[in-house]
Formats: sequence, structure tokens, C-alpha cells
Amino acid sequence: MKGLRTISGALAQFAEPPLLDAIDRRILMELQADGRMTNVELARRAGISAPPCLRRVRRLEEAGVIRGYHADSDPQKLGWEIVFFAVVGLDSQKETVLSAFEQQVAAWPEVRECHMIRGGGDFLLKLVARDTAHENQLTQRLTGMPTVSRVQTLQTIRTSRSLAGVPL
Repeated sequence: MKGLRTISGALAQFAEPPLLDAIDRRILMELQADGRMTNVELARRAGISAPPCLRRVRRLEEAGVIRGYHADSDPQKLGWEIVFFAVVGLDSQKETVLSAFEQQVAAWPEVRECHMIRGGGDFLLKLVARDTAHENQLTQRLTGMPTVSRVQTLQTIRTSRSLAGVPL
């Protein structure tokens, strides 16, 4: 019986997403656009009263559909002049090497996103740098890592679209 619980627990991560009705989708759409609105305003926009709206939001949070709330700050206004991406190839795809790389770059405050990818590399990182010298320093840190075999950097010129969440 214990083995069955372990298997069902492991399979839970692959379970179907919770069933969302039109109101849940409206709540999510509104929160993706403005996560700071009050529950009363959210309820008004969703067309329901405040108590059931709050219950729905909490249910979505507990189910992991809503992962958190954050401020979308402007990097340049905070002194981070450069946003760039790095496609990183490792010399091995053993899970220990992959996990170790993820843990190492997770400690870098400049790494804003880390995605394991398929095709053309092993990881795609989104980084911020204060200037070109800082960008070069970060690139050298990456290329100097013992398991990194190649790094290709791509500096952004401008970002014309950056949306939070997913289409609902």
C-alpha cells in the first residue's frame, strides 16, 4: 500500500489542471492584468460578491494556479541597462550536472529566469546587467563554469511585448 501512495503522489504533479469555470477564468484574467486590485473590485469585475470571490482566489492559490504576486519593475529605471539572454550548453546531460547548474545560477541575482530547453542548448537564461562591462563579466562567469561547454548571448534591443500569465 505504501508503494501505491508513493506512485499516486508522484503522479499528482501530472494531474489534470483544476476545472475552471468562466468566473475563475475572469478572476485570473483580471489578476494577471492587475494583481493589486482589492477583492471588492475583483468581485465586481468578475460579477460575483466579495466572499465567494475571495474563496475562489484562495482555492486557485492553494491549487497552485496562482503562484504568487509581484511588482513588475522597470529594469532600466533601477539601473539595469541591459537585458540579455544566454543559451548555455553543458558537457553532460546527467541529472546531477543539470541540477547543479540550476542551483549555481539560481544564486546569481542577475539571473531572472532559467529554463531547461530542447534543441540548440541545455538552458536559456534571462539576465540583467548594469552595463556592457557587467554583461561581459556575467558571460565570463558562465563560460568559466566547469560543466559549461558553450554560451551564446543575445542582447535585447527593445521589448515590444511582455505579458504576464497565459491567455484565458
